[in-house]
Amino acid sequence: MADLATPSAAAITTMDANADTAATSKAGVSKPDRPDEESFKKALAQAEKELASVQERQKANKSKLELAQPNKDSPVAKRRAELIEERNKIKQLQQSGKSSRGQVMDRIKRLDDQLKTHITEQKTAKGRVPFKSAEEVQQQIDRLQKQVDAATMKLVDEKKTLAEISNLNKQKKSFGSIDDIQKKIDKVKAQIAEEKKSLDDPESRALSDRYTAISSELDTIKSEQDDVYKSLNSLRDERSKLHEEQQGKYQSVRDIKDKYYAAKRAFAEYEKEAYRIRKEKQKAERDAWEQGKRKQVAQQKLEDASSPAYQDEILTAQGLIRYFDPSSAEAKAASGPGKFAATASRTVDDSGLKGTRLAKKGDDEEDYFVGGGGKKKKGKKGRDSPASSSEKFNLSIGVIEELAKVGVEPPMNQGDVPAVVEKLKEKLQKWKDDQDRKTKENVAKAELEIKKLEAEAQSEVNGASEGKSTETARKPATRLQGVNGQADAGAELKQEKDAVADASEELSKAKIEDSQ
Repeated sequence: MADLATPSAAAITTMDANADTAATSKAGVSKPDRPDEESFKKALAQAEKELASVQERQKANKSKLELAQPNKDSPVAKRRAELIEERNKIKQLQQSGKSSRGQVMDRIKRLDDQLKTHITEQKTAKGRVPFKSAEEVQQQIDRLQKQVDAATMKLVDEKKTLAEISNLNKQKKSFGSIDDIQKKIDKVKAQIAEEKKSLDDPESRALSDRYTAISSELDTIKSEQDDVYKSLNSLRDERSKLHEEQQGKYQSVRDIKDKYYAAKRAFAEYEKEAYRIRKEKQKAERDAWEQGKRKQVAQQKLEDASSPAYQDEILTAQGLIRYFDPSSAEAKAASGPGKFAATASRTVDDSGLKGTRLAKKGDDEEDYFVGGGGKKKKGKKGRDSPASSSEKFNLSIGVIEELAKVGVEPPMNQGDVPAVVEKLKEKLQKWKDDQDRKTKENVAKAELEIKKLEAEAQSEVNGASEGKSTETARKPATRLQGVNGQADAGAELKQEKDAVADASEELSKAKIEDSQ
């Protein structure tokens, strides 16, 4: 029986590609281009960069608006409230130390009044004397005294000079009171400095500096609010423009993404559809091939089952009978002319021929028994019959195997041969009588098995249509599969042949069991 040819893996791949192109062309769908991912990333990065720039400008505009508008939740308003609260706390701290500071200030004020009084007295005392110090007065006294001691002056002038010297001595004594006043002034100044030191502590100075800084920052915030408030309308217009620009940039980003992913989905859908078409075509081809193979297997099974039952056993038994009993009817039928043997159309009269007749080739040769599967060797060594002597009784291996095939014990000597022949005749008659029944039974079994295989094939098809994987023994192993996960054609064909051989072997075993 001819084997059903299967296409190779390379041929299947080529046919798949052609099928994809033909199917898509027939459907009127052109193959879309694969989107360029690098170009998409560059365009998207540029669009996102422009969008981020607009968003930064929106944040700056929002900050200015919050600064201008009275909003308690704005960062500027919160900062201003924090500064005012901190300044009030500093005022409270300064107010708590105001009483002790006031006492110090009162003492400083009294000391300052004393200082002013002493300074006034000193100025008054210095105003009475034309000299700046007692040394100058003493120098003037010494100069006038030298003039008097020289006795060169007139009496009137000398009296005036002595009177002046007496007056200068009085003025010299007044400088002592001026020095005392200066000492008092220095003492009061030292007391005032001590009192001021008690007021000038680091904590108070730090509070005062912080108070000044807070006031300066509050003034700056107020100035900025005033400037921004003046341009509030322009800021609102800018906010509207920035919002429109931001929406446009955002839409650009969305358009780039939508275009890329739409092209990507279209390409993926095309690939998916092409894959589906390819798989459907492969499945159709595979189903057609498997259906043809099933038909061939069914035909082979029916042919094997329709052949006469026990045919091998009958032929083997007849051969053994001819071998052990050459005078039997089977031997005579085998040695006589066949049913369709040709008859001589004329007879040659050899009465007038003289001389020695030449022997034909094979006249002196004898044949060994041919059972079901072998011939006896020709020649001188095979001329002696196995049953020629009771002392020497030998059987060839082929005869023993044929006896074992039909389930008959081989004879041990010449005396066992008749019993063996009878057993063979009994089995032969039994097989002939039961041949028709057994043949019909084999045909029924084959038909039942074919129906079972067809039912299994149909269940596989139904399971595959539901998207379920129905792996059966008909599928080759992974190691026998070809490229792209497709089953190798030779592997499947070999597996089908093995299945046919297994079925034939089971039928032959059933025949032998029934014969026994």
